[in-house]
Amino acid sequence: MSAATEPIILPTRRLTAAFVEFLRGLKLGDSITVVQTVRVGAKKWTATAQGTFRELAYLETGITTERVKQDDLVVPVLRFTKTNGELSSIAIDENTQVTRSV
Repeated sequence: MSAATEPIILPTRRLTAAFVEFLRGLKLGDSITVVQTVRVGAKKWTATAQGTFRELAYLETGITTERVKQDDLVVPVLRFTKTNGELSSIAIDENTQVTRSV
């Protein structure tokens, strides 16, 4: 099963149905803007990146001890190429905003 047909599941929270539908509708080469909320301790700010969509995938982060595979943490990842040519990817969470750029 490809990432395009698998359900997009977060380990503890769910993405809205509208956001999942939007992500599934992205096509290779679509211009996108990604805004994420970054939090360190009590401080919070947003980070913005622009580029072209490459793919939606999953990152299996694993754990540091030997356990059953079902315990691995898997996060949805948006892969894109920034406007400066840098290949980039971001883990998607419920605070991630992705829009098509014009």
